[in-house]
Amino acid sequence: MMGPAHSLSGAMAWLGVGAAAAAADHPMPWPVLVAGTLICAGAALAPDLDHRSATISRAFGPFSKILAGLIDKLSSAVYNATRGPRDRRRSGGHRTLTHTWIWAVLLGVGFSGAAVAFGRWAVLFTLFVHMVLAVEGLLWRMARVSSDVLVWLLGAATAWIVAGVLDEPGNGANWLFTDEPYAWLGLPIVLGAIVHTLGDAITISGCPMLWPLPIAGRRWYPLGTPSFMRFRAGAWVENKVLMPAFILLGAAGGVGAGLLTP
Repeated sequence: MMGPAHSLSGAMAWLGVGAAAAAADHPMPWPVLVAGTLICAGAALAPDLDHRSATISRAFGPFSKILAGLIDKLSSAVYNATRGPRDRRRSGGHRTLTHTWIWAVLLGVGFSGAAVAFGRWAVLFTLFVHMVLAVEGLLWRMARVSSDVLVWLLGAATAWIVAGVLDEPGNGANWLFTDEPYAWLGLPIVLGAIVHTLGDAITISGCPMLWPLPIAGRRWYPLGTPSFMRFRAGAWVENKVLMPAFILLGAAGGVGAGLLTP
């Protein structure tokens, strides 16, 4: 799928988690619901850092372009070093390492660990990165006609405000992990990355999300829906069917999270 659809699916997923958490009598404080939705929307773009033309690869100027090149080479090297007997050798790393659930978990653990170990500045950095990506994904029309600097300023301002709200007592710094403030930050990041892989799995190419499990002689088996149900990224079914569905389901999740919260 394309960036906007990925971001919408990420936002929808965290709002759904919010409704489920409320139904399980462990409701999210509203700042966690809002912050998590934006983080998850941004994180749903992150797996495409292995593609130099992707939204995330352009979001932070030269830094993200250089990082995308490095990730592409790393992904290609890991793919070729671990491929099964029926996996063809590749020169590019797109839709390999960063499109696996192992990568998603490691990414989330890394951001959570940084937040716990380094405190406020790591939290601000995590929020800034994902707020910028959320703007690029959810407000993509405006982001494309704006300058990168304005998007960065909006992301920085949003990160600062959200961090300030979360720091207030009872607003969510200790949600879920009471002894480790902000340990929950990695959860929407993991979820966003996983939702991205599921979105790619319904496109023509599929997604090797379960690497390194061997399937049919391949360790990079592109899982997906039956071929007749797949579509090309950016096709009408994505724009006319899936994106409206993500919006409706996300709204339902948000309403459910609010109604089920005591």
